[in-house]
Amino acid sequence: MKVGSLAGTAILGVIVLLALGLAATAAEVKVLAGAGMRGAFAEIVPQFEGATGHKIAIEYSGGTTLRKQIEAGEAFDLAIIDSNEVDELIKLGKIAGDTRVDIVRVGIGVAVREGAPTPDIGSVDAFKNTLLNVQSVTYAPEGSTGRHLPKVFERLGIVEQMKTKTKPNALVRVPQAVATGDVELAIAGIPTLLSVKGVQVVGLLPGELQSWFVNTAGV
Repeated sequence: MKVGSLAGTAILGVIVLLALGLAATAAEVKVLAGAGMRGAFAEIVPQFEGATGHKIAIEYSGGTTLRKQIEAGEAFDLAIIDSNEVDELIKLGKIAGDTRVDIVRVGIGVAVREGAPTPDIGSVDAFKNTLLNVQSVTYAPEGSTGRHLPKVFERLGIVEQMKTKTKPNALVRVPQAVATGDVELAIAGIPTLLSVKGVQVVGLLPGELQSWFVNTAGV
């Protein structure tokens, strides 16, 4: 699985939105983006900077964290975060509603360190057994995945067992933690897992446990 398809989906909307908010002269553009956009921006940003002369400064974090920063008054030109967060910011007048563009639909996935044995997550029971058998799991408490996983653990009846093996991380640290071997299993949106080298994506959560969300852009 590669980030190229994500970049192809995102590039038009991102560049159009940037163009809407920029003056004709060269400028630095501040972008607040979910960690899952890191791989796509590695391809998009050099193209955009070369074509326009504008420089892009990007801050990556979880959508909830970035929404709170924006609510607190942090200046930015473009935000790309979970659609629910964007819609809240539109209601608050922090994002212009007529610039809202859905970028990509994302599912929650599971990853291990590259070269590590691939666990079975092909069914609900298999995923449950994998969670019970690994020594450590990481995910970001804030954001879409962090809001959804506690419900998954509750449905599987393993809330207490997961307390001892879960290592919460900031969203940008989730794939890094598994790539460096600090944890055995990482759970996050697929683009986030793909944003760091040394990570092997096992697959999506089983359908019955899955939650899809949309990364949305606005200026």
